[in-house]
Amino acid sequence: MRSVTYSMSASLDGYIVGPDGRFDWSEPDPDVFRFWIDDIRQVDVHLMGRRLYETMLYWETAAQDPSLGDAEREWISLWNPLPKVVFSTTLTKVEGSARLASGGLAEEIERLRAEPGEGEIAIGGATLAAEAASLDLIDEYRVVVHPVLVGGGIPFFPQHERRVDLDLVETRTFNSRIVYLRYRVRR
Repeated sequence: MRSVTYSMSASLDGYIVGPDGRFDWSEPDPDVFRFWIDDIRQVDVHLMGRRLYETMLYWETAAQDPSLGDAEREWISLWNPLPKVVFSTTLTKVEGSARLASGGLAEEIERLRAEPGEGEIAIGGATLAAEAASLDLIDEYRVVVHPVLVGGGIPFFPQHERRVDLDLVETRTFNSRIVYLRYRVRR
């Protein structure tokens, strides 16, 4: 069965976006960007909410920028054709290889898990991930921790009272003092 993974960058105090709405502190250096490129190769479909979808729309037209480097162009070649499912109550259409979710999150994940393939079902965005976590649909939590305290904002981890036991399966420290942590949900 295909795994559901939740991957995002977060501050050391656990936020993906600070209280001011900014996340410029999470801009990846070349090593971390290479990590994200390698990571996306394992994904068959990416689930996201409206805010992340709108943030990632940049990549739909970024290839037209002649100043982009090889790494950015490689990301575009992987990201743009990747099937995406957008969960939104306000959007009526999406672009590129995205489609609007036709059902609830649990139904979409169940359908995607039943499809052939070995790649991951990735979830991006804290709000959507919180819903998936509350439904016990996440198999792995993957966080790239940046050495900054932002003091509030949108938390990486859902804020609910359900205990989830995790097993650490991978760590990596980048030259920039950024740390990657990969945890599998203990079932």
